[in-house]
Amino acid sequence: MDNQRNLILAIALSFLLLLGWTSAMDYFYPQPEQALVEDRADTPTEQASQAAATQHSRTGGLVDPAMRAQEVADLKVALASPDRLRIDAPRVAGSINLRGGVIDDVVLKGYNETTRKDSEPVRIFSPNGTPAQQFAQFGWVGSNLKVPGPQTLWEADGNVLTADTPVTLTHDNGEGLTFSIRYSIDDQFMVTAEQKVANTASNPVVVQPFGLVNRTSRTASEDLWIAHSGPIGVFGDTAEYDVDYDDLDEDQRVSPEGRTSWAGFTDIYWLAALVPQDDAAPETTFRAMGNETYRADMIYEATTLPSGNALTVTSRLYAGAKESAVLDSYEDAGLQKFGLAIDWGWFRWFEKPMLWLLRTIYDAVGNFGIAIIALTFIVRGLMFPIAQKGFASMAEMKAIQPKMKAIQEKYKDDKPKQQQEIMELYKKEKVNPVAGCLPMLLQIPVFFALYKVLYLAIEMRHRDFLWVKDLSAPDPANLANALAYVGIDVPQFLMIIFGLGVLAVLLGFTMWLTFRLNPSQMDPMQQKIFDIMPWILMFVMAPFAAGLLLYWVTSNILTLAQQKYLYSKHPQLRASIEEEKQKKAAEAAKAS
Repeated sequence: MDNQRNLILAIALSFLLLLGWTSAMDYFYPQPEQALVEDRADTPTEQASQAAATQHSRTGGLVDPAMRAQEVADLKVALASPDRLRIDAPRVAGSINLRGGVIDDVVLKGYNETTRKDSEPVRIFSPNGTPAQQFAQFGWVGSNLKVPGPQTLWEADGNVLTADTPVTLTHDNGEGLTFSIRYSIDDQFMVTAEQKVANTASNPVVVQPFGLVNRTSRTASEDLWIAHSGPIGVFGDTAEYDVDYDDLDEDQRVSPEGRTSWAGFTDIYWLAALVPQDDAAPETTFRAMGNETYRADMIYEATTLPSGNALTVTSRLYAGAKESAVLDSYEDAGLQKFGLAIDWGWFRWFEKPMLWLLRTIYDAVGNFGIAIIALTFIVRGLMFPIAQKGFASMAEMKAIQPKMKAIQEKYKDDKPKQQQEIMELYKKEKVNPVAGCLPMLLQIPVFFALYKVLYLAIEMRHRDFLWVKDLSAPDPANLANALAYVGIDVPQFLMIIFGLGVLAVLLGFTMWLTFRLNPSQMDPMQQKIFDIMPWILMFVMAPFAAGLLLYWVTSNILTLAQQKYLYSKHPQLRASIEEEKQKKAAEAAKAS
């Protein structure tokens, strides 16, 4: 009766886990990826829909359909202005608004919003006042000085900014000061802004150069324990991940301690960051500006500029994708800890080599799904000697089970003595009771590292394999999506059943097969829990990235092959397992 009661309790707890898992997955995978929308100014209609707009998708972008439509309309108007200097770099396109000298129009070549063939490119910068606003600006502040402002119309010495043709913007304030910003861009995502002010007046002046990034949180990706979204930077020797938009709303401003190496705002896949001049130590502050907008600014020290002199400060702006190899290349060139713009966490020493290996295999085979399968073969191959030792230990444990049962029966009323005698048996027979668990334990960091790689690395985004269009997203081949094609929407609370995809079913089935090959547990209740565990995990893992499920299914298939081989090397273990199963089947038949 106790065993039956415990089994019922275990099953009930498992189903409670499943019911709660839907809510958890709403948090980790809130919504499918949405397309970013174009610019706009606040309107009464938009203000009325802001409550819905505060929702976030996993990867960012405007969620509210009305805002997305407004963004498209506002962008069409804003980008039609003649006061724009075109950007056409190898990996970046867009424009600079000459009215204010603002970089507020940036799209990324090679990245699309969705997996559809007609998808627009990813937009990470939109003009001020639009629903998806994010922009960067370089300028000056000065007491009692006429400095360029938001309405200043700059003059440009070129028509397009490319990797080969820098462009200089100039402005004469009519009071003896000439301001200029020379913009250049490399073949990746880094813009260099060389700010210069020349004093031809008769008196000295005091000026302070600055740079800023302004953005809305309406387009932010979810800030999760596994992936930070929001203010980010390296200050002193420390990477800052602890401040989010809610913190800024509460504190209004945050000024991290330590010299700024770089600072800005991050989403799961995109980054906008300011990089100060190498020999300077500007003050960096994150601010809440109200109406779901925020600013990261770095202000250089005030400098007295004598008559007839000029002051030049060179800053940089990264506006692009968080590609690990690209970020690391800037770090190798001296930009401190720039690779930590990806929130690898404590296990980056394990995750980054795994990503490198996946990229290397992908370069060779041309498909990330196949690369994941190949990685699984490599990992399991490296673990095979450990698995051999584990199976040998299992065989040894199986061989001494009659002696263990005799000890348990003899000292059933004296548990301390029973444990002491069993430990002496282990020592005498030279058996390690935990050796069989080692292969499973070693897979845990591999599994977690791959999970983070698939979740964080943009290299996985929109990579397809068979029916899966995006290996970094959940498996789309589920009943809910099939019903959606015929106009039937499945309620969210039923997604725990209808959201079950093909890969999750394969995961449960292959895990069940591997469990059947393992020795039975001595405790019948524990054995029954092991029997239902694969089907529980099948539902639990269904919302995870398809690439992760592909890894696990492949790993289970390799485990089956490995077990077949190792059982052939330890026939006594296989024989005892079959004997146990026959015995249990006979007991079950007798009981019925």
